[in-house]
Amino acid sequence: MLLGDRNRFAAEVGEWDNALCRVDLWAAGKWLTCDDNSAFVSQFRRDVLDTAAWLRSGQGSPPPFGDLSPEATHRRLMHRAGADDETEADYEFRNQFRVLSWGPTTDNVTAHLFRDADRLVLTLQFWREEHLIKNPEHAGEVFVVEIPTVEFVGILENLVAVLDGGRQLGCP
Repeated sequence: MLLGDRNRFAAEVGEWDNALCRVDLWAAGKWLTCDDNSAFVSQFRRDVLDTAAWLRSGQGSPPPFGDLSPEATHRRLMHRAGADDETEADYEFRNQFRVLSWGPTTDNVTAHLFRDADRLVLTLQFWREEHLIKNPEHAGEVFVVEIPTVEFVGILENLVAVLDGGRQLGCP
């Protein structure tokens, strides 16, 4: 079952294998879980639910550099990531905008979220060398999607409900 719109944000839950389940995620028309779509359900479910609760409570910051586009903001946040002289304050500042940190299933993508009242802007960038070799058109590309907050939160909550339904059917 597809939850959402692949051109904005979508999730699909597939086959179960003990504590793992196939979860495919899309944003901005890109398949995000192309490198690893086997989610460890208990951790993944908790992380998705935490993100939904965080957004439902009104959390999420506007873009930190108001004069830059979402793509340029993403690039600026990533500019010093991992640099030898990156301070803890730099790291904390950058990470307050990180989203989709849901374990190995999503760790091939760096994603940022910016909130503007009842709308979200997600920026995404693939970073794994193996992925970029297979998909050279993604190298250096930042994908941007706007989505109403209520739509994004609804997709996350429905994803959790589908995962919970699978567990009730005898999946761990």
